[in-house]
Amino acid sequence: MTDSQSPPLQAWLMAARPRTLPAAAAPVFVAIAFALRDGVFHWPAALACLLISLLMQIGANFANDLFDHERGSDTPDRLGPTRVTASGIVSPAQMRLGTTAIFGLAALLGLYLTWLRGWPVLALGAAILLAALAYTGGPFPYGYYALGDVFVFLFFGVAAVCGTYYAQSGLLTPTIFWASVPLGLLIINILVVNNTRDIPTDTAVNKRTLAVLLGRQAMLTEYLVCLIGAYLVPLGLWTFGLASVGGLLTWLSLPRAFLLYREFSQADGRALNKTLGGTAQLALVYAVLFALGILIAK
Repeated sequence: MTDSQSPPLQAWLMAARPRTLPAAAAPVFVAIAFALRDGVFHWPAALACLLISLLMQIGANFANDLFDHERGSDTPDRLGPTRVTASGIVSPAQMRLGTTAIFGLAALLGLYLTWLRGWPVLALGAAILLAALAYTGGPFPYGYYALGDVFVFLFFGVAAVCGTYYAQSGLLTPTIFWASVPLGLLIINILVVNNTRDIPTDTAVNKRTLAVLLGRQAMLTEYLVCLIGAYLVPLGLWTFGLASVGGLLTWLSLPRAFLLYREFSQADGRALNKTLGGTAQLALVYAVLFALGILIAK
């Protein structure tokens, strides 16, 4: 593909990695439910947050597609979905332009939220943008140094829930922070599956993810610990009077979580692509159940 040729729409859809997008929507749904419960729901801000979250996830996927190619990490042995830059379907210049456009759209929506709530939203948005770019880009790509799990938890879990609630209400509470924790944990598990699948190829290019450093068994343990933590938090919120018993509606997704863990423990190589998609879907199902539970039993 040359810069004068337009890549087909299918190429951009591949680069967007649709299987990861449910995880971008999940934290927003939980924050919206708490905003409705607390009487601070603001639909324009909520919609802007949902669009920003989806755009930031797509932008991060585009950036990773570009930066991994430039670092030589996407080899022909790659087990994950096709990377369109490395395969030549989209040129680096086109992917750079596409990444800029997606992040630019997110930034425009962020300006509205900044007008609504002031500098804290601007600071948070800038931090999320930098985190999305620095995962595989810049002078210190933290995804190459076993820090991906921490940053994913903070920015695509905690910041997404807390930021969406703050954008609607101008407030933050301990309850909202704790409600963000299970979403962060479930989104970590998407990265856990991704990095476990890529252990052989990441090792070959010296990409030192946590999975490369600690091995598959440690990743199975991390996946399980994150699941357990995610399902204990609603129980803790109810026990300490921070949220209603409705949060335990999330436990209806426990059978699916168990099946995913078993699948993760048995699958290998490209078969883990299915597990990755299922893990993202679990985050969304969990979020919807959590939101319904908060609203039904408020």
